[in-house]
Amino acid sequence: MKYSLLAALSLSLCSFSSQAVVFSVGEKAPTVTVADKGELFVDGDKITYKSWDSEQMLGKTRVLHIIAGRKSAKALNAPLMDAITEAKFPEDKYQTTTIVNQDDAMWGTGSFVKSSLEDSKRESFWSSMVLDAKGNVTKAWELQKENSFIAVQDANGTILWMKEGALDESEIAQVMALVSENL
Repeated sequence: MKYSLLAALSLSLCSFSSQAVVFSVGEKAPTVTVADKGELFVDGDKITYKSWDSEQMLGKTRVLHIIAGRKSAKALNAPLMDAITEAKFPEDKYQTTTIVNQDDAMWGTGSFVKSSLEDSKRESFWSSMVLDAKGNVTKAWELQKENSFIAVQDANGTILWMKEGALDESEIAQVMALVSENL
């Protein structure tokens, strides 16, 4: 009995640690490229895509919002996104980068995920939005599937704060304060 309990505990710890993010607060996130689809740009009535690299995020304080291509994942941190929109941070010093993992969409919904992100880009053209068709960022950074990841990154690329899952009110306040302090 003791052996089976110990084995079960060991297995659960192994599975938990295998889903940990591969970087920590105070570090820079590993460089990753999204060549299949990539960053969205508004070009008149059309949306165009260009290869995206995480090094492009340097130079501004950012909130990174990496989400599965599912409505449930998007909803997890909608209150934070609303707070950021209301704050109207200066565009020359701040930018939100939203990366949608299209590879983590429910079967058959990939085209809806793409269309929804394109609509969001048209509404929030100043935001950086990336469609990650193959889930490169989630895989490289070992993020959880079917989830939402939030990080605050300074202009030099150092991660100041991060969390997987829904943020509560105090965590939203922390994120907003960190962004304000690092503009």
